[in-house]
Amino acid sequence: MAIDEHKASNIVIAKETNTSGSGLQDDRRHLKYRWWKFSGQDRSFVSSRSDGSTSTLPSIKGDIESSTPYDSQKGVFSDPDAAGFYQPIEGYEGAHRFDPVTTWSDQEERSLIRRLDWRICLWACIMFFALQLDRGNINQALSDNMLSDLKLNTNDYNNGMTIFYCSFLVAELPSQLVSKKIGPDNWIPIQMLAWSIVASSQSRLTGRSSFFITRFLLGFIEGGFIPDVVLYLSYFYKNKELPIRLAYFWTSLISTNIISSFLAYGILHLRGRNGFAGWRWLFAIEGGLTALIGIISWLYLPPSPTQTKSTGLKGILRGKNGWFTEREETIMVTRILRDDPGKATMHNRQAISPTLLWQSLLDYDMWPIYLIGLTWTIPMTPETNYLTLTLKSLDFDTFQTNLLVIPANVLFILQLLFWTWFSEKTNQRLFIGLVSQLWTIPLLVALEALPETFSHANWVRFSISSLVVGYPYAHAMLVAITSRNAASVRTRTVGSSLYNMAVQASNIFASQVYRNDDKPLYRRGNKVLLGIAVYNSALFVVAKFYYVWRNSKREQMWDNMTHDERLTYLATTKDKGNKRLDFRFAH
Repeated sequence: MAIDEHKASNIVIAKETNTSGSGLQDDRRHLKYRWWKFSGQDRSFVSSRSDGSTSTLPSIKGDIESSTPYDSQKGVFSDPDAAGFYQPIEGYEGAHRFDPVTTWSDQEERSLIRRLDWRICLWACIMFFALQLDRGNINQALSDNMLSDLKLNTNDYNNGMTIFYCSFLVAELPSQLVSKKIGPDNWIPIQMLAWSIVASSQSRLTGRSSFFITRFLLGFIEGGFIPDVVLYLSYFYKNKELPIRLAYFWTSLISTNIISSFLAYGILHLRGRNGFAGWRWLFAIEGGLTALIGIISWLYLPPSPTQTKSTGLKGILRGKNGWFTEREETIMVTRILRDDPGKATMHNRQAISPTLLWQSLLDYDMWPIYLIGLTWTIPMTPETNYLTLTLKSLDFDTFQTNLLVIPANVLFILQLLFWTWFSEKTNQRLFIGLVSQLWTIPLLVALEALPETFSHANWVRFSISSLVVGYPYAHAMLVAITSRNAASVRTRTVGSSLYNMAVQASNIFASQVYRNDDKPLYRRGNKVLLGIAVYNSALFVVAKFYYVWRNSKREQMWDNMTHDERLTYLATTKDKGNKRLDFRFAH
């Protein structure tokens, strides 16, 4: 008979009756200390020989795990009696290279990680550059009087952005399901080429209807790109390596804003050439650049670490011999699966069935992250979207406006990289997310409390708005938590989409906070944002305590099992993914 989490808890209760009070008390003190310790590392799955304590967790030096009392490099495969329960499924693309007993040096692993950063992570950032260039250049277009040229007002712009975010949201999950079936290495370039055509066509906008249509198409085609890339990166990186790579990923977003500001400064000077407004040239030129990156991506991206050799025209930029030797492929696959054996529960061309989709949707342990995604960026989003319009309303001209957004973007990058690094260093993520709200609350109070006119008012408001836009960005941490806490490929695929859908829904809500009858200071809107920031602060704390509680309950059950009972559980359990007793949530 299979042992599930409920039956396992009965084993624990029975054993606790034979446990001395002092021993149980010591164990509880130990658990409490562990979950509030600002160091160490979370492990997705604990070994059947592990007692669940911090002594079984690896210490971190750079990107490499050092040895501990049990063989942390082998993870759950350190117990030969349990290793068979974590083997890759038949058909997994890296199964022929997986060797749970192989060893390698820290230098070998660091060298591979550096090569992955240059070959995979860097190109992911370049693709994100293309995404942000085409979805974000509307902010530069606004500074060149696009709304007045098309006879649109602020509410029309809000509605257009709502249409964009709605279509982006609707496309998230279907796009991810397609990507899982044909592979991100195929689907992402197709997306890029398709949206570049729509992006370029914005140069021929004629009014409200064409503006709404292109906003819909652009959002619908771009939807799913981000979770597609997150899933793709998870094929190459361990869980603890993913957050900082995602930070690089989102750094490219803001770097794009900086670069596009300079591009816009030059391109918008083309206003009047061939009868075209500057913003029309902007859409046409930058859309063409994205098309070029999309074509190169199809020729470049490998399906997985063991599939880097070119096959015909596809992958021609990788070469016939590929990037890695057999040993290097063995190291890459083995280190990924030792870190998270759940990544081998599906292969990279395996579709998600309706049953698996439904199971992933009902995974209640992922819901706290989705709730956070639904609101956590709202207090900062309106000020970010309206920064160029705010600067224009403060009497800065077109070219001053595009240059003045750069300081906020630089601050954003610095905060993103620092707090992502700090979260992994301290093994705290949701509390770091709380910092984003505590940063924003006093700034919103200032925007609300400042009088309409006073000395140097424009520069003071510009400074406050820049600080809001440059807030501590916890998105990389939250996306990484979504991926890691999924514990299976099917939940990771669906969960990444659902979290991003929640974030896009928050953008829809945020796009309606600042209204035309509330400008230019948007005092009513700032009151709404302030209330949401307070709510978010509480939500981060509640989510943190939820995952602490879930892990503590499992550890009590796991620690009270004998080694044989754990093996019986692994052999017979029907628990899947993050419902397994040997799985621990990151928080």
